[in-house]
Amino acid sequence: MLVVIKGAGDLASGIALRLFHAGFDIVMTEIAAPLSVRRTVSFSQAVYDGRCCVEDVCGQLAGNEAEIKEILEEKRIPVLIDPGAVIVKRIRPAALLDAIMAKRNTGTALSDAPAVIAVGPGFTAGVDCHAVIETQRGHTLGRVITAGSALPNTGVPGDIGGYTVERLLRSPAAGIFEALASIGDQVKKGDAVALVRGALAEGDKIPGDKIPMEAGIDGIVRGLLPSGITVTKGMKAGDIDPRCERSHCFTVSDKALAIGGGALEAVLRFSA
Repeated sequence: MLVVIKGAGDLASGIALRLFHAGFDIVMTEIAAPLSVRRTVSFSQAVYDGRCCVEDVCGQLAGNEAEIKEILEEKRIPVLIDPGAVIVKRIRPAALLDAIMAKRNTGTALSDAPAVIAVGPGFTAGVDCHAVIETQRGHTLGRVITAGSALPNTGVPGDIGGYTVERLLRSPAAGIFEALASIGDQVKKGDAVALVRGALAEGDKIPGDKIPMEAGIDGIVRGLLPSGITVTKGMKAGDIDPRCERSHCFTVSDKALAIGGGALEAVLRFSA
């Protein structure tokens, strides 16, 4: 059974991993410059590297339908640069999952596939999809919602090791991102994890100052944008895990697995 997943960030990749292991053929769509910070567990990294692996499953960048077919036959996951997911109308999957995590519906419709599943807030089951998967940590994480919507976005990240907003890394300015650390590195509070080269002001002939992005807590860099990305001030650019378990940087999270389990249930329920 063929499933298309819109988005290839860490949560979408957790879904893809679970569906792939359950025997589904998966195609994922992405934008031309993905902004996933947990790049070591995101199939979106294939857009930059041509190929990447999340745990024991590999994804590969595809440019057309012939390449999609070839990659599927080789038991890998095709990742297509296709922001509007126009491929859905051409390959007609049995199920479509919107896992872009935009907190709003950017174009998914109930008529897109026999089973349309949305991930997180911004969708209403029975209106623009058949089911919604809850993404907020807590008692209902991963639950399949068949009437209504997921809990609204709080804007506060989940508690890990006693920290919430403190563990996020946000760009200190608008400009070009330059990583100084790598995912898996241990850092101390105040360490410069990256630099942001400020955007040119009108009339400037040289790049603006490089502004450091500093760690807010001690821990291990679990996620970080790649160098060369254009960022805006305050944009999420990484995260630090205070638990300092390096293996967590390279394996799908408990949250992604829970959401993936809900997505698997929903696909089976609505594509039967």
